[in-house]
Amino acid sequence: MNASRGVALPARTKSQAGVNLPALRHHNAALVLDLLRAAGAEGISRLELAERTGLTPQAVSKITARLRTEGLAVGAGLRPSTGGKPRTVLRLVPDAQFAVGLHLDRDGLTAVLVDLAGRPVAVTTAPLDFGAPAEQVLADAADAVRDLSAAEPHKPVLGLGVAVPGPLDHRDGVLHRVTGFPQWDGFPLRDALAERTGLPVTVDKDTNAAALALSLSGLPGDFAYLHLGTGLGAGLVLGGAVHRGARTGAGEFGHQTLQLDGPLCGCGGRGCIEALCLAAEARGERAEAARVLGAGAANLVELLDIDRVVLGGRTVAADEDAYVRGVRAVIEERAARGGGGGGSVTVTVAGGGDRPVAEGAAQLVLAPVFGRVGERG
Repeated sequence: MNASRGVALPARTKSQAGVNLPALRHHNAALVLDLLRAAGAEGISRLELAERTGLTPQAVSKITARLRTEGLAVGAGLRPSTGGKPRTVLRLVPDAQFAVGLHLDRDGLTAVLVDLAGRPVAVTTAPLDFGAPAEQVLADAADAVRDLSAAEPHKPVLGLGVAVPGPLDHRDGVLHRVTGFPQWDGFPLRDALAERTGLPVTVDKDTNAAALALSLSGLPGDFAYLHLGTGLGAGLVLGGAVHRGARTGAGEFGHQTLQLDGPLCGCGGRGCIEALCLAAEARGERAEAARVLGAGAANLVELLDIDRVVLGGRTVAADEDAYVRGVRAVIEERAARGGGGGGSVTVTVAGGGDRPVAEGAAQLVLAPVFGRVGERG
């Protein structure tokens, strides 16, 4: 607990003991900002902020005064009090600052400028050849970021979140051997884009970015986000946090083997879920593609005991109902055979094709501002 009466800080190991004052101030300000964002246009009073954060009224007054000076919060009128003078209500100023989310796919890019509330302000899409020389890909990406930033030229952009196909090292922003594009193995994408754009950059897998956005939107329980587009991957939310794994490699779902003598996959293996799904789609056998995806989803449900499967990506967007039906049917069949709880698993669609990935990439920048980012090793 800190001196401001009762703020419980995140659990720390002995090697992490001690929190410096700037970090504590950021933590407390993030708590307040998150409540302001959640309150929306109606706002929230300083007394309510103190009650919900555990901070003293004096500490809340200092934080909100600083936020108002920085243009992040503003008065939103008065609220009647049960005793004494009316309470001043504060609200977040969503357009005080912005973040850019960038989704680099194998054949195209989607970039979105979002405000502090996570609402898209401007969106751009363009073709992209991920197999082109790195300098060309970086130039295309930087052009998209520059064009979006011009939509609000007088407002600060906090940073750039980039979502790309995995595998990759999330902590260092370095790509690994992207299926079909081995030339990216070891490429320091984060540092290269930071140099190009002049912005702080965070890099993560496309599926993790989308899963983060879904979690922050209030999707409850443990779930898997399955993205079927030019490839197939999973983003896992377990215990309220994106699960990236000790080597940040969790979620390489598309390259599980379902058929030992199956078709050759771009990863070099045979019978991968990704190869089987995309081959069925190419043949026009969408129901078969959905059942293959369902087989992989049922494996995840049994392995992780998750509550929900969320489908996304442009291939799913082409026929959302067919994919939901196919995946749900396999999960329910598996549950009926094994007596498990798969019948209670919800199967839904994220909607929006590839756009949720770009919006999730922007959340890689925004989530820490509101103290809402977390990961499991």
